[in-house]
Amino acid sequence: MRDVFRFDMATETAGADAESAPDAYTELLQTYKRVANVRNAGGLLSWDQQVMMPEGGTPARSQQLSTLSAVAHDLLTDEAVGEKLDELEDADLTDEQAAVVREIRRQYDRAVSVPSELVEEISTTSSEALPAWEEAKAEDDFSVFAPYLEKHIELKREYAEHIDPDKDPYEVLFEEFEPCLPLEQAEEILSELRDTLVPMIEQIREEGDDIATDAFTSKGDYSEDGQEELCRDVLSTLGYPWERGRMDTSSHPFSSGTMFDARVTTRFDETDPLGSLFSTVHEFGHATYNLGLPDEHYATPLGEDRNLSVHESQSRLWENHVGRSEAFWNVLLPTFKEHFQKAEDVTLQEAYEAANQVYDDNLIRVESDELTYHLHIIIRFEIERALIAGDIDVEDVPEVWNDKYEEYLGIRPETDSEGCLQDIHWSHGNFGYFPTYSLGSVMAAQLYAAAEEDIDDLAGHIEAGDFEPLHEWLTENVHQHGARYETNELVVQATDEDFTADAFIDYVTEKYGDLYGIDA
Repeated sequence: MRDVFRFDMATETAGADAESAPDAYTELLQTYKRVANVRNAGGLLSWDQQVMMPEGGTPARSQQLSTLSAVAHDLLTDEAVGEKLDELEDADLTDEQAAVVREIRRQYDRAVSVPSELVEEISTTSSEALPAWEEAKAEDDFSVFAPYLEKHIELKREYAEHIDPDKDPYEVLFEEFEPCLPLEQAEEILSELRDTLVPMIEQIREEGDDIATDAFTSKGDYSEDGQEELCRDVLSTLGYPWERGRMDTSSHPFSSGTMFDARVTTRFDETDPLGSLFSTVHEFGHATYNLGLPDEHYATPLGEDRNLSVHESQSRLWENHVGRSEAFWNVLLPTFKEHFQKAEDVTLQEAYEAANQVYDDNLIRVESDELTYHLHIIIRFEIERALIAGDIDVEDVPEVWNDKYEEYLGIRPETDSEGCLQDIHWSHGNFGYFPTYSLGSVMAAQLYAAAEEDIDDLAGHIEAGDFEPLHEWLTENVHQHGARYETNELVVQATDEDFTADAFIDYVTEKYGDLYGIDA
């Protein structure tokens, strides 16, 4: 096992740091904890809006969220925070204290550049855009959402201009979600994925063996109640602590919370029981990252996730490397059959093949397979970059979206609901978010390969329904560090290797080469 900080060591270090910390550090941390708690309160209100708020609650919720956003911004940008950060520039700090100061400094420098009025306006627009997006999607009418998307773009350009007028605005926005990874490095990884996956997918479609793609879907419909019971059983099997979490439904699956309250959502399609299953396992990965953060560092950078790429690595690791593995289906299939007797004659091999099929005609990102998923991401990445740069107009998005789907995936959406309106992210103004999905998948493969080296017979543990060794490895090597390390350093700490696409390419080449009988 690699040299890592365990929980008992982390607790002792935290106590020692508290005793030896300069007054400026203690005061800075007290202020930051207020910022973090205001943000966390906003997160709960946002969760409620997406899960259970009455439809008529939007006007009040919009004001509530914008007020909390402004309060957090004002707390973080207070002049005293800057003074404390300046005072600590040359202070004698422990490594953990220095990491905390570094993270608060990064947030402060960005936040102080942006007027609180703009922050509040962005928050208000997000609250108003969400129901507009939901209506547009339900009515298949992009024009309902278009004005909010246009306003978000204008506001985010202004936001980026305040932070760094000399930098590509998209790069500034990307740093909001991945502050430690250069955009150039991210683009290199995405390019490597595209160059690898496009010919691989084409070869699978043209030369691949036939597999049991309809092992489950050919059996008829699966009730939502039955799927919900199955998903709850799967969460319990994986080790989800219900005393610190809950599962609900939402129009777009997501997770939210902290190490004390990590909630997941999913959605159900009666014709596709695997959709809700993998969505739930995916969100479990996000939740288990939050739950693995050290309790003693709650509301500090050491108790917060590193960034979205790392967060996504945890969800994709559990969804793909565990959830789609043959070892996991050895555990899951009997449980599946208990809930749905219609699948009684499905074999383990058939279930594994159905879980890992490469689709010919899937338009929906969250329902896509492990390979074509990344083309979905690249399409979104290219469109939002063009929108921020002003190379395309909002009114052109549906046509550009459909053209790219036809070019990259050989399919064309017939409606905007299954096209450019399918994702919730742009309603939040989250430009720069999408690349983190593919970056997370790449990181997941590298982390899982390292876990396989460290854990004796990891596949055997999973096949036996024993997920604790993997939980412990991820907690020790990723979760418990919070934001102590920057992205590339965290990957090196966990795997002894630089962050590259190599492990992911090796993984998909071997897995899908064997599955489809191709020499990829």
